[in-house]
Amino acid sequence: MTQTHLLLQFSSEGSTYSTVAETLESLGFRPESDGYDFVYDWGREATVRETLELADRVQAALRGARVSFRVESTEE
Repeated sequence: MTQTHLLLQFSSEGSTYSTVAETLESLGFRPESDGYDFVYDWGREATVRETLELADRVQAALRGARVSFRVESTEE
């Protein structure tokens, strides 16, 4: 199964962590404590195209929030 992980970097001039968390949770992410900030569990194997589209949705949702993020998908 595929999991997509997010690692976030915040600006002191941007959105609060709680606001960003709400946005990401509305996209289906859940908080993670294993070296990443959030994880999206696909519940199946996802294609590269699907993970790229998810990253696009994250970027669109966080536009203007002054948050940088790193995306990493793994197979378990």
